[in-house]
Amino acid sequence: MERLLDEHLEKLKTRVIKMCSLVDEQVQFASKAVEEGNLEIAKLIIERDNKVDKYDLKIDKICQKIFAVAQPVAMDLRYIMSALTINNNLERIGDIAVNIAESILLIQKKPTFYSQTKLTEMFFLAQEMLKDSIDSFINSNAELAKKVIIADDRLDKLNAENDSILKEIMKQSADNIEPAVALLVMSRELERIGDHSTNIAEDVFFIVEAQLVKHKYEKYFFADENDDDIEA
Repeated sequence: MERLLDEHLEKLKTRVIKMCSLVDEQVQFASKAVEEGNLEIAKLIIERDNKVDKYDLKIDKICQKIFAVAQPVAMDLRYIMSALTINNNLERIGDIAVNIAESILLIQKKPTFYSQTKLTEMFFLAQEMLKDSIDSFINSNAELAKKVIIADDRLDKLNAENDSILKEIMKQSADNIEPAVALLVMSRELERIGDHSTNIAEDVFFIVEAQLVKHKYEKYFFADENDDDIEA
């Protein structure tokens, strides 16, 4: 039974790593499609989404099989539970890459006011958060997972700044409204990539440290900055 579990776990890890690589590439392509106004890459992202969906189903299926036949415990159990939610987050990030590709196809080119927005910075940060969350998962690195969770606040702030910038641009000319709305959609989608990357990082923390952090991460990450113990 133990050998069977090891074989299934190895297959699961291989599939999750392939899913990570595929989704990471989809987000990189989305950035390239928008930054270069490359519509062919945008179309390629949409075509490849079918592959993301297939990996999603395969990962779900092998997790169900392991639960049914191998009765995993401790770290193996935490890994499989987390693999299910990580897979779900990756599939949604794949959908977001498609949404971004559809937005650039809708407006056909990068608007002239693009450089006034925070989108380039957001693409960079969202890709970095996704890459770090994947690396933290592959290497069981709780410190890297912590970095991703903390970075999410920065991405949220950039999204809020974009919101104000693009609404102001829309007021300047009616011709700006359609492309500005498309960029607003992209900005919110990038913010969602940050949220899903954070979810992955929280799962990595759960696998490695056996601690649920979720929305109480300050308590775990910054506990040593509290001076209450000195006053006691």
